[in-house]
Amino acid sequence: MAVRVIGQAILAKPNVAMFHSNLGNALLQSGRPDDGIASLKRAVELDPALADGHYNLALALQDQGRLDEAALRYQAAASLRPAFAEAHDSMGTVFREQGRLDEAIARHRAALSLQPTFLNALSNLGTALKEKGRLDDAADCYLRSLAIDPAYPEGHYNLGVVLQEKGWPAAAAARYRRAIDARPSLAEAHFNLAMVMLLQGKMDEGWCEYEWRWKTRDMAKVRRGFAQPLWNGEAGGGRTLLIHAEQGLGDTLQFCRYAPLAAAKGFNVVFEAELPLARVLRSLPGIGLVVTRGQETPAFDVHCPALSLPLALGTTLETVPGSLPYLHADAAQSAALGVRVKAAAGEPLRVGLAWAGNPTMKADLRRSLSPDRLQPLLDVAGAAFFSLQKDVSLSEGSPMIDLMGEMRDFADTAALVDNLDLVISVDTAVAHLAAAMGKPVWLLNRFDSCWRWLLDRRDSPWYPTMRIYRQPVAGDWDAILAEVGGDLAALVRARRLL
Repeated sequence: MAVRVIGQAILAKPNVAMFHSNLGNALLQSGRPDDGIASLKRAVELDPALADGHYNLALALQDQGRLDEAALRYQAAASLRPAFAEAHDSMGTVFREQGRLDEAIARHRAALSLQPTFLNALSNLGTALKEKGRLDDAADCYLRSLAIDPAYPEGHYNLGVVLQEKGWPAAAAARYRRAIDARPSLAEAHFNLAMVMLLQGKMDEGWCEYEWRWKTRDMAKVRRGFAQPLWNGEAGGGRTLLIHAEQGLGDTLQFCRYAPLAAAKGFNVVFEAELPLARVLRSLPGIGLVVTRGQETPAFDVHCPALSLPLALGTTLETVPGSLPYLHADAAQSAALGVRVKAAAGEPLRVGLAWAGNPTMKADLRRSLSPDRLQPLLDVAGAAFFSLQKDVSLSEGSPMIDLMGEMRDFADTAALVDNLDLVISVDTAVAHLAAAMGKPVWLLNRFDSCWRWLLDRRDSPWYPTMRIYRQPVAGDWDAILAEVGGDLAALVRARRLL
């Protein structure tokens, strides 16, 4: 209705900037972002001094991921109206998304200098400081916001995030619950509460809360709009179930274990996975067909995202399906590669090393390390080291043997792992692959551990062959690597006695 009425006004008076601005906002609200952006651009063309027009255009551009354009429009709005606190604050959020944290902090502080009780700016300043690693300063921002409004949902939620990163999950959960009490629809608070519950092993509540991920900003964009119903664990009766990957490669490798359980309930299972995993997933029993994202899927009756499978099957800490191995290397490929591995390494203990994950993952800076940090391991005599890191160039003189340039996908990597005695890895997909194959895996785990590794455990119910090494304080890789180096030397000595 609003779009039609404003459109009629524009037909009568086509050069009124405010009409185009109002039309742009109405189009955005009706789910037509491209048309809305076009109308807002027309508005500021007609009246370049229209600060609100620049600001609303910037909001729309930012929502579309057009960050450079958005920053220019926010700057225009702030220049036209120097006391425009919202423009300074929103410009800061663009800078933060671009990784320009110092500039983001300056913009949020500029907004607060204009409007000291601006809750959103306090929240955004805290988030920028948190991403800068200044957790205590971030917490102070959130506490200031709660002093202004004790029921401010984002204040409780963001304070929970800081507490979670500082290794205080119970305190974090309390803040998430207060955020949810204040705003029951706050999906991010539900999602983070889920991760804390799962971290604590409280899977009954955790899996239920985890379904809120589909309403968070990031995951809502990738939710699949299938007409077929979601599988809730009922018997198959010969029907076809589509299981589809949804997050990282490691997640798919961890949760593909549920496909045989679904097949045992009477389903013909089709698994849609990322292309690098397709071949290795075909070694999983119970899958009738593996397709890759983008391929046409066969007809199916029900579907389930991979990380909703534990909820569908009622997984608790006591019923985690931990039988290994459930993934396998191709026997012929493994044997052929084994000849080369033996020639390169001789007879010592063969150890695979992975030290970095996907850099686009939000916590990657905390979970990954540089290869030069691995020296305490490489100094252990009696072991041969193989890189399991893709797309890296090792320094000249590195003792690591690097065959990864020949690995086209995870099936190739599985053939290499099959010829190793041990894998030492940070929390990335290679650790999941090796553990799913039943290989001994020593996990180098960051201080603010991912929920899947639980609390204060050296073992994992998900992977019985895994040993977990945890940072004693945030960022302390030296302590972990010293311990792992000592254990590796002991393992070499023990093998010599056999």
